Formats: sequence, C-alpha cells, structure tokens
Amino acid sequence: MHKAMIRKPPLPSLTLGTARALRTATTDAETKLWYHLRAKRLGGLKFRRQHPMPPYVADFYCEELRLVIELDGSQHNEQSDSTRTHVLLRRGLFVLRFWDNQVLRETDAVLEAILNFARSRTLSPTPPPTGEGL
Repeated sequence: MHKAMIRKPPLPSLTLGTARALRTATTDAETKLWYHLRAKRLGGLKFRRQHPMPPYVADFYCEELRLVIELDGSQHNEQSDSTRTHVLLRRGLFVLRFWDNQVLRETDAVLEAILNFARSRTLSPTPPPTGEGL
C-alpha cells in the first residue's frame, strides 16, 4: 500500500489539546534540548516535541529509533513516571529519562547519551550464518 494512502486514526482530542498546550509552555530544559534535537541537528535524527502517545504526551520522540525522551523536573512523580515508562516499554518503545538539571548543566553528556543509544540501535545487523555472504 502506498504510504500516502495509509491513514492513522485520529488522536483523542484531549491528548492532542494537551500536546498543543505543552508546546507553548516549554520548560527551560525542554527549550535547550529541543534546540539540539530539532531540524535533524543530532546525528541526522528526526525528533518531534510534545508528541501525543495516548494517554500520554512524550516530551520528545524519534520514530526511527522508537525512542521517547522524557525530561523530569520537580513536577514529576516517581510512581507515575515508572507507570508511564512501563506502558511505553510494553508498546515496544525505548525510554530515556533525564533530569531537567542534567539538560541545563550537562547538555553535552545528555546529547552523548542519546547518540550512544542511537548508535547501539543502528549497528550493523547480526552477521549471516557461517558460510553465507562470504
């Protein structure tokens, strides 16, 4: 089927509305990380910000890697974050979490951690069985 013909179901209006509101009320850490992730600036990877994943909205999402990046600040609760992470993992997604302070003070280390994850996901495939491909 041609990609243009594939239609995704509409997002729940509450999740979509929440995502739109969050895009206009970003934290300093989100703004700083978005500067480095947007426009394929980090390793040529395409990221979206405040991406709806009902019933959640991911801070950042890279579809190619199936990677969710979450930034945790003082408003985050360990129990709800853990539940959210487990739900996303069950959907076959990968989740990286960083504290806002890490992004603000150790930006290069955060970017390196994301790139290291990307490299580990895009390594060459498993070698063919012995005798094949030689």
